[in-house]
Amino acid sequence: MSAKLTALLPDLAPWRSSPDFRLLWVQGLVTYFGSAMAMIALPLQIKDLTDSPFAVGAMGAVELVPLVVFGLYGGALADAVDRRKVIVWTEAGLGLLALLLLLNALLPDPMLWPLYVVAAGVSALAGLQRPALDSLLARIVPHDQQTAAAALNSLRWQVGSIAGPALGGMVVAYAGHAPAYGLTVACFAVSVLMCRRLSPAPPAHDADKPSLRGIAEGARYAWSRPVLLGTYAIDLAAMFFAFPNTIFPFLADELDAEWSLGLMYAAGSVGSLVLGLTSGWTSGVRRHGLLVAGGAAGWGLAIAAAGWFGNVWLVLLCLALAGAGDMLSGLGRATIWNQTIPEELRGRLAGIEVLSYSVGPQLGQVRAGAMAGWTGTRAAVWTGGVACVASVGLLCLALPKLLSYDSATDEDSLRRKAQQEAVDGARPEAAGTV
Repeated sequence: MSAKLTALLPDLAPWRSSPDFRLLWVQGLVTYFGSAMAMIALPLQIKDLTDSPFAVGAMGAVELVPLVVFGLYGGALADAVDRRKVIVWTEAGLGLLALLLLLNALLPDPMLWPLYVVAAGVSALAGLQRPALDSLLARIVPHDQQTAAAALNSLRWQVGSIAGPALGGMVVAYAGHAPAYGLTVACFAVSVLMCRRLSPAPPAHDADKPSLRGIAEGARYAWSRPVLLGTYAIDLAAMFFAFPNTIFPFLADELDAEWSLGLMYAAGSVGSLVLGLTSGWTSGVRRHGLLVAGGAAGWGLAIAAAGWFGNVWLVLLCLALAGAGDMLSGLGRATIWNQTIPEELRGRLAGIEVLSYSVGPQLGQVRAGAMAGWTGTRAAVWTGGVACVASVGLLCLALPKLLSYDSATDEDSLRRKAQQEAVDGARPEAAGTV
């Protein structure tokens, strides 16, 4: 194999250096697969019960408040307790909520309101869990391997989110909603068992209890760092304006291609997967702010094109290109976060990160559903993509330090690297399992 081709392959250094990273990678694949199944079944079930774009889009509004509240609290919790315990208990809770969806789907006449209740519960538990998961990565993976770890995690997510929607669409179409929810329950059961094998991740000895003051301290730190602000703002803008997933069922109908719904949900992940499989070059990138902005702008352009074209195959191609742009931006964000944020604030900043990459899609679902009801489905898609590109450009002008960020010279990056090396040097080699 030529050296140039080898350089494109994913960098497996984090997989080789960290047993906990390997375990989290496999566990995450199982979880993403199950979650993707439910992601297809839930909006489709709401559509079948209501036949309303607004009702489907309202799911994002229902999820928003729990995500904000529990995401911020989850960040403070991740800095104050053992992060493994948070991951295990929230994963078990998500499995129970999937079980409730299954039981409702098995009723002779499934009810609508439990779907919104479960959506809100999933949002709350995800808000609690993600800061613990995200902050754990900076602890178990060496500083110089953070981009490679982010690429491998994205690759894992794409595999699950491609297989899940593709299979989920077929399962719902040919067997109904209940089997899809049943597979989700089974995946979470396996995931909980795997999470229990993670090494303990206790907080610092002087860590404060979760509090509003602690959350405010993390927010003040983020506000004082223009580079961090840029990563949050660009992702929020991109997802708010150009996240049309919730109206895909109506887009498929408008294109007279109902069979393509599962492919629409999976297309973005296909693009991300292709980029992930050729992501080796990103390990050598130092200007991660350029990845954030360039990837987000590419996402917006591709979404605009997907709304403009009337051929379903061109739409699917554009959605795949959008997925590649989103992954590129995500690699830049994750690397900046994990290479610059101090360990004692990592959980609280991870809570803010949850808001930056989750609130945007939730609001984007509401925007897309409302806009589709007003202007039509395709117009709601392409106008959102154009607005995304414009907002990324304005934010780059307002926050120029993001584009000039260089991991080799940035003071926060160098300080975080020294901090991690000091902690690693003092930590005994031990792998905890239960």
